[in-house]
Amino acid sequence: MAHKNFRKEDFVKDSSGQYQVEFRKGNIGEGSDLIVERKNEKEEYEILQAEIKRHDDRIFVCWSEPFDGRVLFDEFH
Repeated sequence: MAHKNFRKEDFVKDSSGQYQVEFRKGNIGEGSDLIVERKNEKEEYEILQAEIKRHDDRIFVCWSEPFDGRVLFDEFH
């Protein structure tokens, strides 16, 4: 699987108080098989069940607080 890393600083607080990080659909595909992982204190990744929203050609990963992590996805051509 391919992945895209993101950092705490990439999150933006939305009007509902959640934090979200944005990806372009063209960079990670349609998003049907996305896996969100957060980096823990031991620098290891753990899987989260984060909310994923889609709007136009953008995909948003939402969580209650910013974190360093990555999105795993199937590579596409």
